[in-house]
Amino acid sequence: MDADREAIPDDIAALKEALAIERAKALEVAAELAVARAKASEDSALIAQQKLRIAKLERQIYGQRSERSSRLIDQLALTFEELEADATEDELAAERAVARTTTVRGFTRKRAERQTFPEHLPRERVVIDPPTACACCGSNRLRKLGEDVTRTLESVPRQWKVIETVREKFSCRDCEKISQAPAPFHAVARGWAGPSLLAMIMFEKFGQHQPLNRQAERYALEGVPIALSTMADAVGSVCTALDPLLRLVEAHVMAAERLHADDTTVPVLAKGKTDTGRCWIYVRDDRPFGGAGPPAAMFYYSRDRKGEHPQAHLARYAGILQADAYDGYNQLYLAGRVPGLIREAACWSHARRPFFAMADIEENARRKAAGKREIPLSPIAIEVVRRIDALFEIERSINGKTVQERLDVRRTLSRPLIEALQVYMREQVAKLSRGHDLAKAFNYILKRWASFTLFLEDGRVCLSNNAAERGLRGIALGRKSWLFCGSDRGGRRAAAMYSLIVTAKMNGVDPQAWLADVLARIAAHPAHRLDELLPWNWTPSTSAISARAA
Repeated sequence: MDADREAIPDDIAALKEALAIERAKALEVAAELAVARAKASEDSALIAQQKLRIAKLERQIYGQRSERSSRLIDQLALTFEELEADATEDELAAERAVARTTTVRGFTRKRAERQTFPEHLPRERVVIDPPTACACCGSNRLRKLGEDVTRTLESVPRQWKVIETVREKFSCRDCEKISQAPAPFHAVARGWAGPSLLAMIMFEKFGQHQPLNRQAERYALEGVPIALSTMADAVGSVCTALDPLLRLVEAHVMAAERLHADDTTVPVLAKGKTDTGRCWIYVRDDRPFGGAGPPAAMFYYSRDRKGEHPQAHLARYAGILQADAYDGYNQLYLAGRVPGLIREAACWSHARRPFFAMADIEENARRKAAGKREIPLSPIAIEVVRRIDALFEIERSINGKTVQERLDVRRTLSRPLIEALQVYMREQVAKLSRGHDLAKAFNYILKRWASFTLFLEDGRVCLSNNAAERGLRGIALGRKSWLFCGSDRGGRRAAAMYSLIVTAKMNGVDPQAWLADVLARIAAHPAHRLDELLPWNWTPSTSAISARAA
């Protein structure tokens, strides 16, 4: 120990030099680890690709046409696309890590030679304005030597085309210096696809819940075959490119005064079975109380529903949390919590559902007309539903008004209804057995009475948690289409894209158009102005580059 102390230099210059050496070593270790991780991901993707090929060949040779065989190939295809996207993300992470060092050798994945673009596709020639003066000496005596052409497959609604971006070369007659316009930025590495095509692939997968293998089949029928690996490669690259925007959306959501929270099941592919993961949503929507903050949603993925997940998501949040009575949130409501108190606001829509199930007069009328057995209706449940509906009617009249205006109306009109409802519920629950469905529904509200009546004390609180449930509706509708997530990383990728797509929808922005424009601009956009690309600040660019069609 004494020897180690003696080895430490005393002067500041030597200490700085030693610190710089240690930092360089740390960067080298991190780069080597990133390269190793990228190589392992590439191997996993290659193994999955071979398994998929074998399964397709076996089905072709032996003629297996069963539904189970078809679903197995779909599972293998989904696993492969997730691993391929993982490999691309790891490759890009390795490139960034290696760029910080001078001794670690870079890593580039071995990709099969890309097929040439189909000859029948029309070509659009975009020529970047050439330099007008020599970059070396400033002379304007330039002569053209040749040109470099970058071909990008792009998608236009109902039309496919290949854009040829031409960069003409000129040499100076005075000093022979070659001048050429710089190559344009691409949203993804190697830029094989244009931003509109990338936006379509991403929105179809995460916004319309169409897996990549189904998209590939449709594109092939349109005369544009795209390999599944190539599309999965693009998914990983796009997610990496959009991650800075995702972090800005997350910071905006977690800065809210009030959040809506909910979760839903997400099937996840596992060895020999399908596990049940969870997708969590946190919604910021200040519009009901006239807030100036734009609406946004943040999704997270987890393999289970343990309370540690929402506690980690909201570790730095303090404010109002509008959610159901899930026990995993309880630790968030503790009085001495750091960084601050989270106040629980319960959902009256959730509380109303069990009563409505026993008071659905219209459903009974439909069943009677169809000759089916009617559902026994409860007069008590009908009365409770009537009283809760009266509260929602008041809320509709104050939606969008200021916090104080909402609070004044609630204290005048809603408080008497709430007090009468509490008396009525206590009277009725005293007459019912403990195990009765109505008693359980009453106790659910009465045990959380402070949370259910918080809206009478704070005008920011909503009466329901419908904002979060609306955000999860797309996942519930899409589960039958995409069947399951291929992996935990695939679940996290899906959560990231759901966050961006749902946020765009909440702000009245077409997600696909927004993605296309952002992907065209983000590579060259200044990092300190990234907030300009957020959905609520976004305005479509009139022209990405000065170009002319040849």
